[in-house]
Amino acid sequence: MKLSDVKSQLSQLATLKFQLPDGNIVPSHFHVTEVGVISKHFIDCGGTIREEKFVNFQLWSSTDVDHRLQPTKLKNIIALSEKLLDMGDFEVEVEYQGPQTISKFALAFDGTHFNLINKQTDCLAPDKCNIPGQKPRVKLKDVQMQSNGCDPNSGCC
Repeated sequence: MKLSDVKSQLSQLATLKFQLPDGNIVPSHFHVTEVGVISKHFIDCGGTIREEKFVNFQLWSSTDVDHRLQPTKLKNIIALSEKLLDMGDFEVEVEYQGPQTISKFALAFDGTHFNLINKQTDCLAPDKCNIPGQKPRVKLKDVQMQSNGCDPNSGCC
């Protein structure tokens, strides 16, 4: 989800809610402790130089249970960040404290609240790394017994 999409959705909301991949809602007293741009300049496993930029939100839940961030306030924080950080309309990545460390999520919207989507690693150069294609999955119940195969009722097993 791009930053422009987030801003558009914020304009339509009365309350701000983020849902974790397990279905739990981030506590309503969360803070947005950071809004920024993350730039990643790297070389992939195939030798290609790459650059990525993300808008980053960091969510934090504290003991301040009376705090409630309103959509308008977040929109104002984003506007200030765009002005001061020369922020582009990049994909939004959200950081949130997981059970042991900070977890990073992609962001989506379901019409009611923002969904934190698990991110996965991947090989960016499978053709250069000789990564074989995924084998087709076959259900055992769909496999036909071959004539030279062992029938469970034949006594050979």
